[in-house]
Order: sequence, then structure tokens, then C-alpha cells
Amino acid sequence: MNKILPILTVVAAIVVIWYAAAIGMNKKWALDQAARAEVTLTTGALIKDTWSQDRPRLPAPHQVVAELWKSTGGMVLKGKPFSKRSLIFHGWITLSATLAGFVIGTGAGILLAVGIVHNRAMDMSVMPWAIASQTIPILAIAPMIIVVLNSVGVQGLIPKAIISAYLSFFPVVVGMVKGLRSPDHMQLDLLRTYNASGSETFWKLRLPSSMPYLFTSLKIGMAASLVGAIVGELPTGAIRGLGARMLTGSYYGQTIQIWSALFAAAILAATLVGIISLIERRMLKRMGAA
Repeated sequence: MNKILPILTVVAAIVVIWYAAAIGMNKKWALDQAARAEVTLTTGALIKDTWSQDRPRLPAPHQVVAELWKSTGGMVLKGKPFSKRSLIFHGWITLSATLAGFVIGTGAGILLAVGIVHNRAMDMSVMPWAIASQTIPILAIAPMIIVVLNSVGVQGLIPKAIISAYLSFFPVVVGMVKGLRSPDHMQLDLLRTYNASGSETFWKLRLPSSMPYLFTSLKIGMAASLVGAIVGELPTGAIRGLGARMLTGSYYGQTIQIWSALFAAAILAATLVGIISLIERRMLKRMGAA
């Protein structure tokens, strides 16, 4: 209870501020409509109107929750969980690109980290380029990647996965390099006295020592991968995926739809990071490092 109470307090404060902000941002429309109808709104009526508009500037929390339920649980109850109006369907499209990009980015990041740690030339050449690559805004490079791949006939999941991998590989590289270099000189000297080979040192010392660092970087990489998948859906004018859902909402002024898709993405990211955390706890416990 002592751990949950501070979280609930922060959430309650955010909700209160959100409701207050919804009044401030939506009251102009309510007052304009009342003036056209030559009606004077009471304070209660004004607040009720600002929390129930069809296309508010800032939707109230209960409107977002209602839209989330309508496009997820409501679709399941209707027997249409994979309807094009369902966030489950759009979430699955985004999740597919996220996982594909995460696997590519993680694999590339681990291989680069191993090369950087064991090869000084790669350390001096690859690492600066890896750092420099992250200075390029993803919103600038995403359309370029999509256009180039489309020109050679590569469409669909692959372009989004590559953009997703672009964002996710860097945290893995940095975390894995730090982890592989975490054993101190005494530990390395001990293995040398046992006449351990380079591969034995890697598998028995460096890799186990890097696990806490790897899992931390995987959590960051997973969240970045989801952002990359969503960004990859925007330049194409896609009609499927959470990014496409946000884009469609912006075209037609459906702010409630935008916010519900945004929250769906946040819930998806939290779930994926939670799964990694669960695997981390179990694996480190089995290794005796928890």
C-alpha cells in the first residue's frame, strides 16, 4: 500500500489538472455556441459542455476512456475485435512492425557491441558513427527511407521495421558495450591465470556481467522501437496502425480518436516493457544476480 499510494496520488493530481485544462481549452467553443443561440450558460452548464463536446480541443479523461473501451472491449463484445475501427486491429499492425524492428535493432546492437569491445578499430570508427546517427531527426529520415525502399518495391512491414530498428539499436549498443566492459581487471586477470581463451572469457564473464545492462537497454529500445513504428506510419498516409489512427483523427478533427490511439500506444509500450522486466527478474534470479 505504501508503494501504491504515491502513484495513485500523482495519477489523481494529473486527472484533476486534466479536467481543469479541458474546461479552459474548450470553453471558448461553448461560449460561442451559447452566444449564437442567445443563451446564457451557468457555470455548471459550461463545465458540462466542455466535458462533453464531440470535437473538443482537449477531450476530458472520461471521453478518452469511453473511446478506448468502445474501440477495444466494445469491439470484442460485438465479435469484431479485428474490425478496421478497432484499436486491437490497429495495435496489432503497429505491434508487428515494433517487434520486427526491435529484433533487428537488438541483433544489430549486440553484434556491434561485441565488435566494439573486442576490436579497437571498430571502437574508434563504428562508435562515433553510431552516436552521430542519432543526431538525425527521425521525422526527417523516415520519409527518405520509405521513398527509397518503395522505389525498389519494398513496402508494408519492412520500411516501418527498419525505422523502428534505427531507433532501437543505439540504446542496445551503448548498454551492451558498457555491460561487456563492466568486469574489472581483477576478474579478467583471474581468468588469464586459468589460461581461459577469449571466447571463454566472453561466455563465462563478459556476457553474464552484461545482462543487467542489456535488459535496461532493451526496455529503452522497446519503447523507442514502438515510437519508430508509429513514426513510420505517418509519412506513408497509412490507413492501418496506431500512427495511421492518429493521422486520420487529425485530418477530420477527431481529437478523442487521437488521444485514444495515443493512450493505446502508451498501454502497449508499458505492456511490452513489463514483459521484458518480468523476463529480466526471472533470468537474473536464475543467474544469482538478482
